[in-house]
Amino acid sequence: MKKLYRSLAALSALALLTAGCGGSGGADPGNVDPQGKIEPRAISWLLSRPADGAVITTMEKLADEYAADHPGFKLNLITTPDRPSYIQKYETLAAANKLPELFDTDATPFAQKLAEQGRMMDAEKLLKDLGLYDDYRPSALAYQRFDDGSLYMIPFEYGAEVFWYNKALFAKAGIDVPTSLDDFPAMCKALRSAGVTPIAIDGADQWPLERWIAYQPFRTDGPEYVKALKSADAKFSDPAGQKAAQWLSDLGSSQCFEEGFSSVGYTDAENLFTTGKAAVYNMGTWELGALATDALDPSIRDDVDFFTLPTVDGSATQPNEYVAPSGIGMAVNAKTYDPLVRDFLQFALTRYPDEYAASGALGPTSTEPKIPANATPLYEKAVSTANDAGEETIMPWDTQLDPTTNTMLQQELTLLVQGNISADEFVSKMDATLEQNAPKYFK
Repeated sequence: MKKLYRSLAALSALALLTAGCGGSGGADPGNVDPQGKIEPRAISWLLSRPADGAVITTMEKLADEYAADHPGFKLNLITTPDRPSYIQKYETLAAANKLPELFDTDATPFAQKLAEQGRMMDAEKLLKDLGLYDDYRPSALAYQRFDDGSLYMIPFEYGAEVFWYNKALFAKAGIDVPTSLDDFPAMCKALRSAGVTPIAIDGADQWPLERWIAYQPFRTDGPEYVKALKSADAKFSDPAGQKAAQWLSDLGSSQCFEEGFSSVGYTDAENLFTTGKAAVYNMGTWELGALATDALDPSIRDDVDFFTLPTVDGSATQPNEYVAPSGIGMAVNAKTYDPLVRDFLQFALTRYPDEYAASGALGPTSTEPKIPANATPLYEKAVSTANDAGEETIMPWDTQLDPTTNTMLQQELTLLVQGNISADEFVSKMDATLEQNAPKYFK
């Protein structure tokens, strides 16, 4: 079923990218302050977020407050939590020129085409006109930008992805925190020798493993490598790609991940770490509630710490630059943008930072989250680390590559780490897939 969703989404994307799909939205994406009367009505937000998550609960509260002063207003949430289903719905509606007033999207090539067609409001101009732009974390905005630096999505979340680790298990194996990515294979071998599973990973969902292929190129070549790779202006067989492939192969041969990792889901991977069975867990600060409060098992609570993405010799990026995602962004439909949409966004986006911070979550602005009463010292340390993140960030490759190449990458990565194919075979297969699909997707 997931393959069907991907195929349908890819066809919708290709149709829009090649045919233009209805042309522009019929409005000026730069006219962020349209004149006219504010006439309350129901507006809709097409989104893919947890229904009980802080983003939705906060925005629902703010929408209700706005409606109390604007009778007739209502924010309808069109929710599709399953990401493949969401992408299919989003791209199909875009192809039919029927997107609602607000809709979620990553900074994908598909979304950039919508922006180029004038179908999304200029988010940078909007935030500046509302006097809110300077309140946002530069890295949170950087995550939403297209390759040309333009900004058409508004972030509602923020998190730094780190390597949570168990200090007691590291001590048992007689090792220190790795200072280079190249130290990981040796780290894994030492942990295995001590009878410890080195790294817990959610292999079933595929995107966590795809993070790992991005690490070496980001350190050796910076964010420019994947920008060139996705349009086939670079290759997997280039030095950055070759090194990444060999590194993933070495991680596999060093038994870095749990046995049967490809079928292990998110919850089970986390449980391996929180029960002290795995030494490392690569996940974001959105896990603070589980890993940095008294919700964590007392038997390992004092042993948990974290480190950020190590560098390499001659690293092109700084130690405080790594994956710092601000989640899927919200775009504003230029076709339906009017004084009401602007007025609601001004109200909601102005109030959002304080309301969201009250939940204890890191937000996309400089507003500090409320540290829960049951937090461990690690909670505040993580918040401080996230605040120090640099401007360059790793863009997840699943939001950058064309759908066909991305699907192939996820499949081949698993085979590579399992030792079913060699690094050279991986590179050859991926270059052939990229060459066949990227040019027609990005033309």
